[in-house]
Amino acid sequence: AMHSAFLYHAIHSGMDMGIVNAGQLAIYEDIDAKLKAAVEEVLLNANDNATDNLLKVAEDYLGQGGAKQEADLSWRETSVPDRLMHALVNGIGDYIEEDTELARQSFDRPLNVIEGPLMDGMNRVGDLFGDGKMFLPQVVKSARVMKKAVAYLEPFMDKEKEEALKAGVNIQSSTKGKVLMATVKGDVHDIGKNIVGVVLQCNNFDVIDMGVMVPANDIIDRAVEEKVDIIGLSGLITPSLDEMCHVASEMERRGLNIPLLIGGATTSKIHTAVKINPNYERGQTVYVTDASRAVGVASRLLSDETSEDYRKEIRSDYETMAEKHARGRSEDKRCPIELARENAFKGDDVTPVKPSFLGTKVFEDYNLAELRDYIDWTPFFQSWDLHGRYPAILSDNVVGEAATSLFKDANDMLDKMVGEKWVTAKAVVGFWPAARDGDDIIVYEDDTRNAALARLHTLRQQMRRTNNRPNLALADYIQPIGGKPDYIGGFAVTSGHGEDEVAKKFEADGDDYSSIMSKALADRLAEAFAERMHQLVRTELWGYEPDEALDNDALINEEFTGIRPAPGYPAQPDHTEKGTLFKLLDAEAAIGLTLTESFAMWPGAAVSGLYFSHPDSAYFGVGKINRDQVADYAERKGMTLEICEKWMAPILSYKA
Repeated sequence: AMHSAFLYHAIHSGMDMGIVNAGQLAIYEDIDAKLKAAVEEVLLNANDNATDNLLKVAEDYLGQGGAKQEADLSWRETSVPDRLMHALVNGIGDYIEEDTELARQSFDRPLNVIEGPLMDGMNRVGDLFGDGKMFLPQVVKSARVMKKAVAYLEPFMDKEKEEALKAGVNIQSSTKGKVLMATVKGDVHDIGKNIVGVVLQCNNFDVIDMGVMVPANDIIDRAVEEKVDIIGLSGLITPSLDEMCHVASEMERRGLNIPLLIGGATTSKIHTAVKINPNYERGQTVYVTDASRAVGVASRLLSDETSEDYRKEIRSDYETMAEKHARGRSEDKRCPIELARENAFKGDDVTPVKPSFLGTKVFEDYNLAELRDYIDWTPFFQSWDLHGRYPAILSDNVVGEAATSLFKDANDMLDKMVGEKWVTAKAVVGFWPAARDGDDIIVYEDDTRNAALARLHTLRQQMRRTNNRPNLALADYIQPIGGKPDYIGGFAVTSGHGEDEVAKKFEADGDDYSSIMSKALADRLAEAFAERMHQLVRTELWGYEPDEALDNDALINEEFTGIRPAPGYPAQPDHTEKGTLFKLLDAEAAIGLTLTESFAMWPGAAVSGLYFSHPDSAYFGVGKINRDQVADYAERKGMTLEICEKWMAPILSYKA
C-alpha cells in the first residue's frame, strides 16, 4: 500500500521515470480508506504522530497485502446508482440487467438511465484510465457491461421513439462527438482500431466503425452522410501509409475540414507530418500513438475552448518536423548502390544442406493444442497496450494485476478455442534449388538447374559502413550461380479460418472484449504456427539442424540457425514480393490464403516468408535507399520507376 501511494503521488507531482521494486503492488483505488489515510500521513509528513498511527493501523492488515477482504457481494447492498458504478468500473455483468431495470423504473425516460448513472460509471472508468489506475483490458470489459445495459434499454427506447414520432416529437441524445473509423483499402487488420473505438465509446463518443479494406470514397461519402466530427484511419502494413495519403488528398479535394486521426503499427508522427498532413490543408491531420491518447486528442479537437489553439499547435509542430526532415534528407550521406554491393556479405565458404524434399508440402488442420505451447505472449499484452515482457509483466508494479487478469481470460478462451476448434490452422511449406544472381535469387524448377521457376528480388543496405561491417541483402545468404548447390525455402501459415465468424458472433452479442480477444489469440496462434513450422524445417523437413533442442524461450530469443524473413518487413520491405512467394507455394489453392491489392494476407491471422539456412544469416533492416537502387530495382522487377517508388515510399531517402 505504501509503495502504491508513493508511486501515485510521485507521478502526480511530475515524476516521469522511476525504478520500482519488483513484486505486486496494491492498486491505489483499492487500498482501504483507513489504511490509505494513515500511509499518506506518513508520506506527506502530515503530523508528528503519523508514524505511530500507521503502526497501529498496520496491525489490522498483517498478511493481507494492504487490502481488507470483504464479502464478494457486499456491493450489492448499496444503492442502484452505486451498484451500476461498481459493475461498470469492475467489469461485472452478472447483475447489470437487473440493476438497469431498477434504474429505468426510477427515471422518466430510458435514455436518462444511459445519460445518468450509466454514463457516470463510464466517466469514472475514463477518469481512472486517464490517471493510469485502470488499463485497457479492464476498460474493454467495462464497455462490454455498458453495451449489455444499453442493449437491455434499447427496446424501451425504440418504443419511446415510436410513440414520439406518432406525436410529432423529435428525441435526441447528447454525445461528445461522432467519430467514423475505418481500416483503409487493402488492409485487413483491425484489432487496434476496434480497441480505440471501444475506448471512445466508453467516453461518450458516438462511433461508426466501417470495418476493414474501406476505399477512400466510401469513407468520405459516409462521413458526409453521417455528418461526423472526426475521421479515424487505421492500417498495419506499409502500403496503407500511401492509402492514408490518398484519403487525406481526397478529403482536401472534396472540401472537408474535419480532423483526420491516423493510427496503426506502421504509422508514425514523422510520416504523418511529412507525408499525410501536407495533403490536407483545409483540415488537420493528427497522429495518435495508442488507444490511451485517443480520447484526449478527440476531446481537445472538438472542444470550443481548446480546438483552435490545439490545431495551431499541431500544425506548427508538424511543419517544424517536415522542415527538419527535409534538411536531414539534403544532408543524407548514403553510398552508391555499386559501392554497397562491393561491400556485400561474403559467406560462400559454407556447404549447403539439401532439403528432404523439393516442391511443396501442405499441412491441413494442424493441432492447435500443439501450437499453444509455442505462443510468444509478450506481443499479446502489447496489443492490449500493456507493455512488459512475459512472464515478468504478470508481477509488474503497475500493470501486473491487469495483465494477470487478462492472461487468465486469454487462457480460458484459448481452452475453448482449442477444445471446440473455433479456428483451423493450415500451412504450406516449400523448398527449391536456388542461386544468387547479383541482388536477386533465381529459384529453379529442379536440381538440374536448367529452368528458372521464379526470381526473388532483394534490396541492399546503402548506409555508409565502418569497422568492416557489410551492406547486407538477403541474396547474400545464397550461393552464387556456378557455386555450391544451394536451396531456399518458403512458407505460409494461417490460423484464421473461422476467426472472422467467431469475432462477428461476439460483436453481435455486444461483447467487444471477447471479439478483440479472439482475434488477438488467432494472431498469436498464427505466429506460434510460424515458429513451430520453422522448427520442423530446421530439424526435419530441411534438416540442416537435426540435433536442435531449444525450449520456447530460446525460440522466442531466436537462438536457432537460419532466418525466416517476411516481405514487407525490414530485411525486405517490398510487399509485392509476397506475390512471387504465393505463386511458388500456390498458397490460395493449398490453404485458402489470399492477398489483397495491397498484399495484405486474408484471413488476417497469417504469416508468410522465406527460409534461409546459411549459418551466418541474421535479421537486419535495409533502411533508407537512394534513387540509384530504386531505379535498378524497378528495372529488375519490370516496374516503372513511378510505381516502384510508390511501393518503396516508406524507405526512400529522397522525395519522389
